[in-house]
Amino acid sequence: MIRHPSAKALPAAQRMTEAAFHTLEKFLHIEAVSGVILLLTAAVALLWANLPAFAESYQHLWHTPLGLRFGGYEISHSLHFWINDGLMTLFFLVVGMEIRREIHDGALASLSQAALPMAAALGGVLAPALIYALEASNGELRQGWAIPTATDIAFAVGVLALLGRSVPPAVRVFLLTLAIVDDMVAVLIIALFFSGGLDPSGFVLAGAGIALVLALQKMGIGSAYAYVLPGALVWFGLLQTGAHPTLAGVVLGLLTPVVPRPALESPLKAAARALDEFRSRSGAGDPERLLPSVRELALAQRELLPPVVRVRNALHPWVAYGIMPLFALANAGINLDGVDLAHAASLNVMTGVASALVLGKPLGILLCSWILVRLNLCRLPEGMNWSWLWLVGCLAGIGFTMSIFIATLAFKDAELLSAAKLGVLLGSCVAMLLGLALGWLLVRRSAAPAAQSSGKSAG
Repeated sequence: MIRHPSAKALPAAQRMTEAAFHTLEKFLHIEAVSGVILLLTAAVALLWANLPAFAESYQHLWHTPLGLRFGGYEISHSLHFWINDGLMTLFFLVVGMEIRREIHDGALASLSQAALPMAAALGGVLAPALIYALEASNGELRQGWAIPTATDIAFAVGVLALLGRSVPPAVRVFLLTLAIVDDMVAVLIIALFFSGGLDPSGFVLAGAGIALVLALQKMGIGSAYAYVLPGALVWFGLLQTGAHPTLAGVVLGLLTPVVPRPALESPLKAAARALDEFRSRSGAGDPERLLPSVRELALAQRELLPPVVRVRNALHPWVAYGIMPLFALANAGINLDGVDLAHAASLNVMTGVASALVLGKPLGILLCSWILVRLNLCRLPEGMNWSWLWLVGCLAGIGFTMSIFIATLAFKDAELLSAAKLGVLLGSCVAMLLGLALGWLLVRRSAAPAAQSSGKSAG
């Protein structure tokens, strides 16, 4: 039996600090937390943009110019650009790595397992786009057809986590798979429909960055920092082509290795050997002699997990609790005075986006799933029924991050963009409330038989 040393041996201030960090770490691993923070950040942005004393400062802040200079070359854009087109690249990098991992050994690795959520995701893309197109009949307004097609993975899974452990595991896996496929479709939509005319010269720079990434992988370079420069080349190349530069994140994520690099000995054996060497040298009294063993231990620790897992886990807290809330703060601040709902175009955009998220997502997901099951091409996962699938459909209507992102690409007109963002916020909030209400009813209904059976056994 292993006995852990008592924490009382440490100074009181250190014990309190370590306990606080441990509590914070546990708190940040709760999936619902990131969704709550996103919601709070969006509320702050709305208040900031609409309070008369602060509204001007909100707009001024995000239009502050920031630039980089390399010799005679200079790139200068607004703070809003660096958030939406720069930092959000890390968000898409995490998305790309999640897709890569799921394709390798996750829910997308088996076609039979992934067929139903993939088909449901496509239905959840087509139905909202159709509902929006019917609502926004004007040619200019139809540019927003892709806004309600996206699902916010973090938000949707976070809301599901609020319902507790009574939700069948199959429901979470189905929602996660559907949302990942949904993100794949959203990335394709951005690449195909929102990249404009492409400048071929940029592809040379992006191609050089990709080639350098592959060369470093072939050389066995495992440090993530070595890939920063090649990643920057891909980003600048796509920016120069006219494609959206955040797609660089997806490309790099899909290129991230899913297995540890080849080595002469396993990381566990290397760690054990380095630890033995550390023990044998520790009695010499010279700390410098310990450095080689420490380096080998650090290298072995790094190689225990494949890069796609290691890098994603390292970036996830920064993305979930830094980049996504910052994106929400910069984009959810809709000045309601600038949204004239008496104007038919603004009203059509707002209602089109909101109704497509609230109605289109669940209807498309349910209809496609029902058709495939009815034709005996697929079947519902074990532990899941049609009521739980309705819940998945409602939660998939939470668009938020990705929907707002696509809205900024779809509309250049400030009034239409504000109306689209308002539609995303309203639709996502209604979808979240519907999901919570339906989920609460389903959890109570599933808990009732268990309570009755335990009462009978006790009697």
